[in-house]
Amino acid sequence: MSITSLPDAGRRTVITGLGVVAPNGIGTAPWWEATLAGTSGIGRISRFDPSRYATRYAGEVRGFEPTDYLERRLIVQTDRWTWMGLAATQMALEDAALDPTAQDPYAMGVVTASSSGGNEFGQVEIQNLWGRGVRYVGAYQSIAWFYAATTGQITIRHGMKGASSVIVAEGAGGLQALAHARRTIRRGVDVVVSGGLEAPLSPYALTCQLANGQMSTVEGPSAYRPFDADATGYLPGEGGAILLLEDLAAARSRGATRLYAEVAGYAATHDGGGPGAHQLERAMSTALADAALGPADVECIMADGAGSPEQDAREVEAIHRVFGARAGEVPVTAPKSMFGRLYAGGAALDVAAAALVIRTGRLPPTINLARPLDGLAFVTTPLSRPVRTVLVIARGYGGVNAALVLRAVD
Repeated sequence: MSITSLPDAGRRTVITGLGVVAPNGIGTAPWWEATLAGTSGIGRISRFDPSRYATRYAGEVRGFEPTDYLERRLIVQTDRWTWMGLAATQMALEDAALDPTAQDPYAMGVVTASSSGGNEFGQVEIQNLWGRGVRYVGAYQSIAWFYAATTGQITIRHGMKGASSVIVAEGAGGLQALAHARRTIRRGVDVVVSGGLEAPLSPYALTCQLANGQMSTVEGPSAYRPFDADATGYLPGEGGAILLLEDLAAARSRGATRLYAEVAGYAATHDGGGPGAHQLERAMSTALADAALGPADVECIMADGAGSPEQDAREVEAIHRVFGARAGEVPVTAPKSMFGRLYAGGAALDVAAAALVIRTGRLPPTINLARPLDGLAFVTTPLSRPVRTVLVIARGYGGVNAALVLRAVD
């Protein structure tokens, strides 16, 4: 291994392991089975009484027990968001059959995304400060809430001493983290743990989210209806995915058992002067160009699915602009309709789904889609067909657009 500041585009980045903690399934296999079946993980918030809040439904990860993955000493030092990140990392490493202790520690890095950090941990500490006094604020408040806490804890737990970082870009963060992981591999690191998770379902966190005015206040688990003419906004959720990325040559050299897909292209743009379809279109086209592919090569689109009529219409328009006459032929799906918008975790989970689409040839549906917007081939029941190339779209609050291309490994 040779670490350099100059990227080598000849180093190809592949996904060799997946770890999922999601509202409709803990573990990649249970989650994928539930997602293909169209099983929703959205319900009334149970972690606290939501009756005083305008939004009362969300995608909660029910049945997650951190002691199944972590020692109690670490649990008390960290937030639920980090617990899920460490659990998903363990799953991804096991899926890839990669033992970090057998690797050069400086050849392994970590790049995760977060848009809210350790909200629940921070809320408890603030309550202690104002309710009991400064002596009852723990020392771990200084790190447990921080956006980089999960990256840091993964590096410590698995001895990963290579280049590591955290990306903050709201709903686009999961894609941006994976893109930066690819850059890191091109600079000489062989293995990067990447992806994103969130745990934004504390009273404080929900209050912050409601301020954006984009969440649905309709009662019931079907309130989140991306691309439906009657869409009323999104529902939040927790969880996400961790993906193990490796240099292709290094993965083959160690005898990696699974090569799910290659991270072939990526691009990000910003709406700048105002919302519209142009910058999202440019992100998609530039990502395809980065992969040396064109619209004719794409066989499935994992859509962002903001869940509001205006934003969904802009995404539909951007897809039409990129794909032209083919726009009505390419299958489009938004599996996040089953678990909510997970912010940084959502795009990472979409990439995990895209990798499994390529591996299994099975496409998950968009649920709650009764009156779809015109012009696109939305998947409303599971499809089975060979797929070699998937385009994943993500947008973040404030105008960030991102697109990532996965393709089968040759």
